[in-house]
Amino acid sequence: MTELTAKTPGAGIFPFEISGITAREETPEAMTAIAPYKGREAEASLALEAAHGMALPAPGRSTGKAGARALWFGRDTALLIGPRADASLGRHAALTDQSDAWIVVRLEGAGARDVLARLTPLDLREGVFKRGHTARSELAHMAGSITRVGPEAWQIMVFRSFARTLAHDLDSAMRGVAARAGA
Repeated sequence: MTELTAKTPGAGIFPFEISGITAREETPEAMTAIAPYKGREAEASLALEAAHGMALPAPGRSTGKAGARALWFGRDTALLIGPRADASLGRHAALTDQSDAWIVVRLEGAGARDVLARLTPLDLREGVFKRGHTARSELAHMAGSITRVGPEAWQIMVFRSFARTLAHDLDSAMRGVAARAGA
C-alpha cells in the first residue's frame, strides 16, 4: 500500500532569499474563520479574549502577536491564525476551519515593501499601513491578505493552490527590486 506524506503548500518552494529579502512559509497549527452571530459580536470578542488573549479585530486591523493572531478577514469575519479555536467560541460565532485553504508566507527585509508595491495596489507606506494593519486585496492577479507584522515584515496569504504562483510573482518582484538597487 502506498504511504502518503502530508506536505505544506510551500514544501519545496519556500524559503528563498534575494538581496536580503526573504520569503518563507509559515505553518500555523490552525486557521479558523470566526463569524459572530448577528448581535453577538461583543460576546464573541469577549470569548476570543478569554480563550486566546485577543479581541476581535476592527476592520483593517489585526490583534494578538506572532504565534496567535486574529486578522480582520472581511465583513463580519476574523481569521484566527495559530492556535486551534477554543470550542467556547462556537456559542457566539460560526467557526470554519481554514487550515488547509491558505498558504501563509512571511516576506521580510529591507525592500520588502518595495516588492509588495509591485504586486498590490495598496498604499503600504509606514504612515498609512502601520504594523497591525491588514487588508484583503489583490496580490498580482490573486485574491489575498496582506498584514504588516513588523517594520520590514509582512504576512501574505493566498489560496494554497496559488503557492507556486505566489513564489514566482514574489521572485520576479524581488529580482526587480534588487536590479533597481543595483544589487
